[in-house]
Amino acid sequence: MAFQIVRADITKIQADVIVNSANPKPVYGSGTDLAIFKAAGEEKLLKARQKIGEIRPGEACLTHGFQLPARYIIHTVAPVWQGGGYGEERTLRACYENSLVLAEKKHAKSIVFPLLAAGTCGYPRAEALKTAVSVFQTFLSGHEMEIILTVFDRDTFVLSGKIFS
Repeated sequence: MAFQIVRADITKIQADVIVNSANPKPVYGSGTDLAIFKAAGEEKLLKARQKIGEIRPGEACLTHGFQLPARYIIHTVAPVWQGGGYGEERTLRACYENSLVLAEKKHAKSIVFPLLAAGTCGYPRAEALKTAVSVFQTFLSGHEMEIILTVFDRDTFVLSGKIFS
């Protein structure tokens, strides 16, 4: 199978798994994290997330999808951009890789990601896109899964078209 980049609201896409750019602590923050909590049902998802506890950057954990159009939500903590010299790319790769492995363990046929780390974490969008696509290409060379990468704003969507025309 292949992957695609779409400009869409991640909470509206039908998939087996939706990936959340999660807060490390069992609370919800802003951006994609807040949108996923609201769409899934804040109270139920918060209780499930509290059972997991703190998540370290690069790790991936799973909850039910609740009211989202997905069976599961994978929560992963993206790195905060600090200039690129603090292992940010390695951690970002781990977010994608660990999420894909966890989805595969749940026999997911489809997974939808936000562009991890490119929002409130401050990761440069072009670099974040290149990292995501690199991980997806490697994964898909040996696995079958539909991967959708969502971007929310027009500028990032246009940038993706320039990088991957």
